[in-house]
Amino acid sequence: MMRCAFATALVEWQGEIGLELPDGATAAEALQVARSQIEAQLAGQGVMSSKAWLASWEHAPIGIFGEACERDQILRNGDRVELYRPLAVDPKAARRARAKEAQTEKGRNPLTAKPRKR
Repeated sequence: MMRCAFATALVEWQGEIGLELPDGATAAEALQVARSQIEAQLAGQGVMSSKAWLASWEHAPIGIFGEACERDQILRNGDRVELYRPLAVDPKAARRARAKEAQTEKGRNPLTAKPRKR
């Protein structure tokens, strides 16, 4: 048996849990064990998991310690399997929107304006 961890930040649940898995277990098996533990925890709190939440587990990208991996990746003792959710907003688009807002508020574009002389 090996000890691994599972971490994610979904709407319904955020956190990290410890998992006991057989030697040679895959990331997909870790996801199944983690999902059943989290669903039991949510059911104990009276929270029902939505269909969207269940679907996110099947298609969401996963990784081990921040490195993307496939679901058939063999785990080692101490690995942390992570389930990622899609970004709500493209970071580049968000940065452009903030810069445009700052430009209209101050009358100058902080990204293209030359530094002011002191």
